[in-house]
Amino acid sequence: MCHVIVTCRSMLWTLLSIVVAFAELIAFMSADWLIGKAKSRSGGAEPTAGGAPEPPHPTLGIYARCIRNPGLQHVPRDTLCGPYAESFGEIASGFWQATAIFLAVGILILCVVALVSVFTMCVQSIMKKSIFNVCGLLQGIAGLFLILGLILYPAGWGCQKAVDYCGHYASAYKPGDCSLGWAFYTAIGGTVLTFICAIFSAQAEIATSSDKVQEEIEEGKNLICLL
Repeated sequence: MCHVIVTCRSMLWTLLSIVVAFAELIAFMSADWLIGKAKSRSGGAEPTAGGAPEPPHPTLGIYARCIRNPGLQHVPRDTLCGPYAESFGEIASGFWQATAIFLAVGILILCVVALVSVFTMCVQSIMKKSIFNVCGLLQGIAGLFLILGLILYPAGWGCQKAVDYCGHYASAYKPGDCSLGWAFYTAIGGTVLTFICAIFSAQAEIATSSDKVQEEIEEGKNLICLL
C-alpha cells in the first residue's frame, strides 16, 4: 500500500531540486554568458551620453549569441538571438565543447532527480535503499560535473569568437572588454544549490522515516502530513 508522506523538509528538498534543475537548464540555453561592449549602428564602440539611449550590448553563450539592433526612430529595436553553432563541432572552443558536455550530463542528472523527487511523497525506497539518499548521491555527482564545466568555460575565452565580442585582450580566464552575464552567475548559484540539495536530502530522509511517521502508518493513515 502506498503511504503518501509529506513533511516540510522533504517538500523543501523536492522544490529545491526542481528549481535547481530548471535554473541550470535555463542558464545553459541562454546566450547571456558574456556581455560584449556596446556597439553603435556603425559597428564601433559607443559611449553612452547623458540622456541618450544606451547602445546595444551583444551577448555570447556557450553555443548561442544575441545581437540587439538599435532600430530606427518610432521603430522598436529588434533582437536577433539564436545558436551560432549548427552542430556540436561548430562550438567556438574545444573548452566550450567540454563545458557543454559536462553541463549537459550534470543537468540531465538533475532533471532525472527532479522528476523522481516528485514521487518521493509516495515512494521512499527503491531496492531497499532510501530514494532520498540515492537522489542525494546523484545530485552530488551532478554538482561535480557542473563544477568541471564551469572551470573549463573561462579557458575558452581566448577563442576567436570570444575575441570578436570581447576585444583582442580576451584570453583564457581573462574576458577582456566583456563582462559576465546573468547566465554564468545563475549556473554558479545553481551549482552551489545542487550541493545544498545533496546534503539536505539526508534531512528529508530523516523526516520521512521518523518515529512520528511510523506511528501514523501503524494507525492506518495513508496520507501523512507533518511539520
